[in-house]
Amino acid sequence: MAVVSDAVPTACPVSQGVIALPSPFALHHGGSLVQAQMAWRLVGPSDAPVVLAIGGISGHRRVGSDDAGWWHAVVGPDRALDTTRYQVLGVDYLGGSADSTGPARGGSLFPTVSAHDQAEAIAYVLTHLGLTLRAVIGASYGAQVALSLGARFPSLAPRLVVISAADRVHPLATGWRAVEREIVRFGIERGDANGGLKLARALAMTTYRTPREFERRFSGAPRRDADRFRLPIEDYLFARGDAYVAQYRPESFVALSESIDLFEIDASTVRVPTTAVAVPEDELVPYAHMQDFVARLPRGRLVTLESLYGHDAFLKEGEALKPILAAALAGAGE
Repeated sequence: MAVVSDAVPTACPVSQGVIALPSPFALHHGGSLVQAQMAWRLVGPSDAPVVLAIGGISGHRRVGSDDAGWWHAVVGPDRALDTTRYQVLGVDYLGGSADSTGPARGGSLFPTVSAHDQAEAIAYVLTHLGLTLRAVIGASYGAQVALSLGARFPSLAPRLVVISAADRVHPLATGWRAVEREIVRFGIERGDANGGLKLARALAMTTYRTPREFERRFSGAPRRDADRFRLPIEDYLFARGDAYVAQYRPESFVALSESIDLFEIDASTVRVPTTAVAVPEDELVPYAHMQDFVARLPRGRLVTLESLYGHDAFLKEGEALKPILAAALAGAGE
């Protein structure tokens, strides 16, 4: 294991490293990974409680605003998860595009990896580092991983906050993602993997947000470019696709998108206190689906967060999440 420290803009202490997992590392859906590793990063005062923060398939170990992180609206000094009061642990997912073991660009497709495999790897990292968590906060794919941690390793994950994910995936959401994956595979087969990923990400953006937001932002008139019309939303969607291609591997998108859709867990096995945050406007995770899920949890509490941003509320609603996370971390309702 390599461990290094470095400075971030707010001078919060940082440690990070890459841990070798047991080899072979058996996978939930069969097969194994040989010489697999998981990268981690811990930011915050060394004597503060530790919180694991994990998000969607694009998430990585750099989490907060004080670390140029993907969850900068929620994690950082004076934010919903305050890195002056907590140590925040982030990881790179197995199968992703960062420094944990994942598919090579242009290489063969990665073995099927599940949220349960991510939980097993994270549990190994926690044990190896000797960390005791105050809580696991997971959103989207990260919420699936959090549920698996809570069920399998309750002593390591004593309380959960799960945002926009349930104990099983809604069929309509799997339909959208199946089309996205097929677009990427189509691109890979024709030697244009990046082009496929761009289109898949553009399509995915239409499922992350809400009709109300798009109507507000993109209801203007089309414009004519050369021999075609361009609609106002097109530039936004394809710019998001281009940005994604610059930071994510097509093969990783296929692997972890599939991982989301294969997730299922018996909610009755998640016996640790669990705060489930449901967004009524989320088209990927319907509100009624979340209600049914929480009813099956032995120690579940449902919190409603209304948001113009739909499934992406966890990325955008930092202020609204402040009291929710504060109550969960304080053990409210336990």
